This record gives sequence, C-alpha cells and structure tokens, in this order.
Amino acid sequence: MNRSDRRIVHDTAGLNTGEWTVIADDHFITPVQRFFTRSHAAVPAVDAETWRLEVGGLVDRPVSFTLDELIRSFPERTVAATLVCAGLRREEYLSVGPLPGELPWGPEPVSTGEWTGVSLADLLRAVGVSASARHLEFLGLDTVERHGHHFGFGGSIDLEKAMAGEVLLATRINGVPLPPAHGFPLRAIVPGWIGARNVKWLGRITLLDQPSDNYFQSKAYRVQRAMNPENPRDVSDGQVMSAVPLNAAIIDPVPDQVVIAGRVRVRGWAMGDGGSPLTSVEVSPDAGWSWVRATITHAGEPWTWSFWEAEITLEPGRHILAARASDGSGTTQPKSVHETWNVKGYGNNAWYRVAINAT
Repeated sequence: MNRSDRRIVHDTAGLNTGEWTVIADDHFITPVQRFFTRSHAAVPAVDAETWRLEVGGLVDRPVSFTLDELIRSFPERTVAATLVCAGLRREEYLSVGPLPGELPWGPEPVSTGEWTGVSLADLLRAVGVSASARHLEFLGLDTVERHGHHFGFGGSIDLEKAMAGEVLLATRINGVPLPPAHGFPLRAIVPGWIGARNVKWLGRITLLDQPSDNYFQSKAYRVQRAMNPENPRDVSDGQVMSAVPLNAAIIDPVPDQVVIAGRVRVRGWAMGDGGSPLTSVEVSPDAGWSWVRATITHAGEPWTWSFWEAEITLEPGRHILAARASDGSGTTQPKSVHETWNVKGYGNNAWYRVAINAT
C-alpha cells in the first residue's frame, strides 16, 4: 500500500484507491476526484457511439438500447446514495489473522454521490417481466480473469429490490458524466446494497429465475465463517452479501494523533443497515467502558451516511476511542472483530476503535 498525499493506493495499477472522508457539510456529497475506486480488472475503453445495453432473459420484449435511446425513453431521476465496499475496514481483521490475497482496506472505500439516470423499475415495466423471473443480473463490459476463465464482472439482485424506485441505471455522478473509473457510460446504482452489486460499465441486464452464477455472486462476496481446509479462500458455501451492514467510523482524530488533553472533539460518519435511519451514535473515551451520545450534524437521506460529532474529556496519556451506532431496524454493532470475522474479511461493522495520545 502506498500513500500519496491523502490518497491511499492498494495496487500497482492504481485501480483500488480511496481517501479518508472529510467531515464537513461541503463534502457530504463526495467530490468526484475524492471518490474511492474499486475494480477487479483494467478499466475498459467503451465507445459511447457503439455501446448498447442489452436487456433480455425472462422478459416479454427483449430490447437493445443506444445511450441516447435509453436517456430519451425514460424520465430522468436523481438519487443520493452512499457506496460502501464490502471490504471496508478489512485491515482490522489482521489482528485476528492473515487474509491472503485480500486488499487491506481501512475506512477509505466509502463515498456518497448524487447519481442521475433512469429508473430500473421504469425500464422493467417497459420491457415486461415474466412471471417466473425472481432475480436480475447486471453484467459489466470489463474483462476479469479467474482460474483461467475470462468474463465480465457481474452479480444479481432480487426482483423486489430491482423494482424498487431507488435503483438507477446511472449516466452521471454529481451532475457530470460518469468518469471511466466509475463506470462510463452506464452503471447500476443499488442504494443500500454493497458496492459489488453496483456494477460498472454495464452492458447487459438479464432477468433470471435464480441468482446469477457469475463468479462474483456464486464464488465471491459471500460471508463464510468457517474456512474450507481444502481451499482456504473458497467461500462458495457462505451467505451471499446484499445490504450494507450498520456501521460507524471515527474520522477525526486519526490513529496515533496527538491531541491536547481536556475537551476533544470527535467526528465521523454512520449509516444504518441497508440505509435505514439511524437512532443513535455513541462515542467512548475509554474503549467502551463509558459512552457519550453524539450529535448528528448532517442527517443523511434514506440511502446515505450521516455525519456526527461528540465532545469527550481526556486526561494526558494513551486512549482508545470507540464509536457505535444503532438504527431503526433494532440493529446494533458487534463489540469485537472476533464476532464479525469471516474468511474473506467482508462486512466488518464491529465497534470502530482509534488509539490516540493526549498531552
């Protein structure tokens, strides 16, 4: 991992990058240049003039859209949504044991955008969905290699989510066309679901009677607690990931920061399970022995994070701060990474901890 200014780069090709969130009103919607990037293969060069979106499978009227046809055929919609990488906070699992082959993400792969495009539900109503359809598969135009096979990154969502009005086929982010790294010319935006289901460089939508058999649905992005001794990285028996879990992160102060003893301001972000509303955020000055209720300084929309802050009192010395959130679904965060550990290090939402020094 290399650090350049505030940008954290996790691979030599620069495909997987991110920055620590800025907790300020003017960064509630993440500037495009600060958005995290996550890709499993090189960014494809897509010609918008020849690009087509193919829609097929269990539909009444299979169709192929040009970009202009897609934009003109349906009303324009805009949705604010926070994208969260399934590997968020994976580096904390390294205290339990190694995770070979996995990127050691910290709190950086999370960003919020205003996404503009057409409603997936509008498109599905136009093509007609067969009674036997239960799932919808997105397939990207990138080329991923796994175990000698080459294919586009893909995955599926259930039909109920697909027909929900918030799911978009997005052409713009924050009012500008999608940059290549973020899926130009079209990507799926599935608010409240893990980043892996927000497929980029979208080329095909297929209605199915069962979940996608794409590698990244059937073999990866699954939470499996027990390791397969014959293949330690195999998680095909795990539970498929969908909704983003309840989470909170401390962004200020940063690990090992030196602060002045006395009243210290702590700030961060939090997001409810699947984007559900938060009911509280709490901060502990002493690793969880006591708690102070935080103030929500910028309340999120249904599918976004919220910003919070709290003031705590610290004596001189070493301190471990902690943060936890609760949401309207009744969900609370687990205390320890030992409770959330899984084979590939996905979905870590244990109490967030930061060690700092007061002087």
